[in-house]
Amino acid sequence: MAPVAGLGLAACAAPGGSSAPTPTAPVDLGAESEVAKGGARLYRDHNVVVSRGADGALKAYSTICTHAGCAINKLQGTTLTCPCHGSEFDAATGKVLAAPATEPLNELPVKVSDGRIVAGPKG
Repeated sequence: MAPVAGLGLAACAAPGGSSAPTPTAPVDLGAESEVAKGGARLYRDHNVVVSRGADGALKAYSTICTHAGCAINKLQGTTLTCPCHGSEFDAATGKVLAAPATEPLNELPVKVSDGRIVAGPKG
């Protein structure tokens, strides 16, 4: 069954998209000031989106679409849109806003270290 799943993912790969998976170890994404309160920033090179709530708290999610495994490459406001089939997600909560995806994005640990945003599981 694994080869069939692999074929499905290959067929749904985003044109010109990153093939890098979600981080498996912590990655430095950039300065904490890059994410405004109530906003979000997409880090395409790492397949991560980071949002900041009105209270200043950061949240991070994988930007690998839960529908077919495509790398999401579009963020407008706090709405992420998958290039493959048009699924939409809320960057602040990871929740699905528009089908065909039915599962939310995977949340990642995120912290600020020396003024830098670091996201991903502990190494």
